[in-house]
Amino acid sequence: MKVGIPSEISPNELRVAATPKTVKRLQKQGFEVYIQSGAGTKANFSDKDFEEAGAKIVATAADIYGKSDIVLKVKEPSMEEVDLMHEGMVMLSYLWPAQNQPLLQKLADKKVNAVAMDAIPRISRAQKMDVLSSMANIAGYRAVIEGSYHFGRFLNGQITAAGKVEPAKVLVIGAGVAGLASLGAANSLGAIVRAFDTRKEVAEQIQSMGGEFLTVEIEEDGATSSGYSKEMSPAFIEAEMKLFLEQAKEVDIVITTAQIPGRPAPKLWLDYHVAAMKPGSVIVDLAAATGGNCVETRNGEIYVTPNGVTIVGKLNQLPSQASQLYGNNLCHLLDDMGKAEKWKIDMEDAVVSRAMVTYNGKINWPPAPLPVSPTAGGAKKVVAPTAEEIKISDAEKSKKAATTTVISLAVVGGLLLLVGAFAPPEFIQHFTVFVLAVFVGWQLITNVAHSYILR
Repeated sequence: MKVGIPSEISPNELRVAATPKTVKRLQKQGFEVYIQSGAGTKANFSDKDFEEAGAKIVATAADIYGKSDIVLKVKEPSMEEVDLMHEGMVMLSYLWPAQNQPLLQKLADKKVNAVAMDAIPRISRAQKMDVLSSMANIAGYRAVIEGSYHFGRFLNGQITAAGKVEPAKVLVIGAGVAGLASLGAANSLGAIVRAFDTRKEVAEQIQSMGGEFLTVEIEEDGATSSGYSKEMSPAFIEAEMKLFLEQAKEVDIVITTAQIPGRPAPKLWLDYHVAAMKPGSVIVDLAAATGGNCVETRNGEIYVTPNGVTIVGKLNQLPSQASQLYGNNLCHLLDDMGKAEKWKIDMEDAVVSRAMVTYNGKINWPPAPLPVSPTAGGAKKVVAPTAEEIKISDAEKSKKAATTTVISLAVVGGLLLLVGAFAPPEFIQHFTVFVLAVFVGWQLITNVAHSYILR
């Protein structure tokens, strides 16, 4: 089977859907790889790099679309690119199906089987194919670097002979993948980091990244089964806006990350928040492409407000790194679809069926919702145990743990005696420490309670 990678026609798209490393991986999967000349130039990969990796260079996009069984892209194709495609071709790319119905219809008319990489369901098994998380991780890191550059001062505090430097204060709104990446980067650079999210469950994640979790005094949780936040009540939003106004007067850099799939980004940082910020402060809006979380964001621009606040509405994509991660995501999906040898479009597969937005001439969008608890009898009812049941359960667990410990110690003792009969004294000393360390570690780990964290 032939895999083709065309050049991205958008002048603002710097990524490419394959790198020399992923080309080698595609070949191990059994594919012949063709790439359009110059496709990797913006991501710092030359045609020579791809040739040395084993790819064949072709001159035009028509050669890619006309001869490839599978096409790997980054941006959604233009209508002109769809005209070059042939029936039965499989395409993997961003498609934004909720906003691009005319494109889906044209792909269906051409009988192109199109996989929307941005529609990969956010389940544990599909994490390795989740391009939104891969790119959000890069965006979160880059947001701190861009914010630091435009801030023009140290992020960490310093005491020098020339004077004392106060650490910068960074506020991250939204603690998803991008937000947590921002928290980690800002904390590693020495900033004082704070974060807000409507989902209470992310408090520990924020704290583990070195941030302070900000919340409002209203008992309302924005968590959903999908991992995204739900729309909050007017009372919560009012309290949220008040909290943001207090923070606007203090913080130096604000990074906003809140987005809703298929909808415009929610407006969280309003004009009076911007007006309250100090001159020289910076807002980095990662939702600029979908309307922005800040009302004054200009997509694709870096804008300075009359009161001296810099609003960043565009980021460098780190195209070399982004292309590598995106290429890995594509390879993982091709792995799951059988590679070249056992290639199959399995519409019973939970991932493939929900990401395959056009199939055999028909639009397959919106997808069926994923069942939260796929049990034979439907949703499983959870009944809280009584106090007596808890006591009995705890007693049984303690008895079982004690028995297991005695047996384990007996086994360890017997093992040490057996080894001691033949091994030199120096070995016995080190071996005893090793065995006891393993035993203690095993006891600690097996007594840790499970916890579940939504992405």
